[in-house]
Amino acid sequence: MKNYTVTAIMLSMFAATVPVANYLIGNVGTMCIPDGPCLIPVGFGLMAPSGVLVIGLALVLRDWVHEKLGVWWAVLAVLIGATLSLGFSPASIAIASALAFLFSEIADTLVYSKLRNTSKPLAVLGSQVVGAILDSMLFVYIAFGSLDFSAGNSLAKIYAGAVVAAVMFIYSRKGRV
Repeated sequence: MKNYTVTAIMLSMFAATVPVANYLIGNVGTMCIPDGPCLIPVGFGLMAPSGVLVIGLALVLRDWVHEKLGVWWAVLAVLIGATLSLGFSPASIAIASALAFLFSEIADTLVYSKLRNTSKPLAVLGSQVVGAILDSMLFVYIAFGSLDFSAGNSLAKIYAGAVVAAVMFIYSRKGRV
């Protein structure tokens, strides 16, 4: 596949994570709270809104888009995803998601930019942790008026970053990253 095709696919996947996650939050989970999120267990007795299944991937894809295309393309993908979300979830969820993504994008970009020349796996993991915590806290507070579930939400997102960082570390040892 040509580079531009791979880039278009990755950018589209990143933009799609926003509406998919927002749909999951309102429709899929082991328990759904009335006028609140549908939740899944994420370990250590913590629960998280089910959209976290996709957002952990989104934070990693965001770093890829940032690396290949630049931060403005990542912001554009978030805005496209947030707009698409309006068709799949309540406006309050779509708006909370967009705001949380945009603010966590800024923090993620700052951390990733500082670390990426030192170690890409470390940059992915570090930016993932910062982005996950900020995104989780902002999203659950804006969407549901509470910080409940932000710890579980952060933990689940960090799982995804840790897995990707580990894979990148292994490949970097083999000279592929």
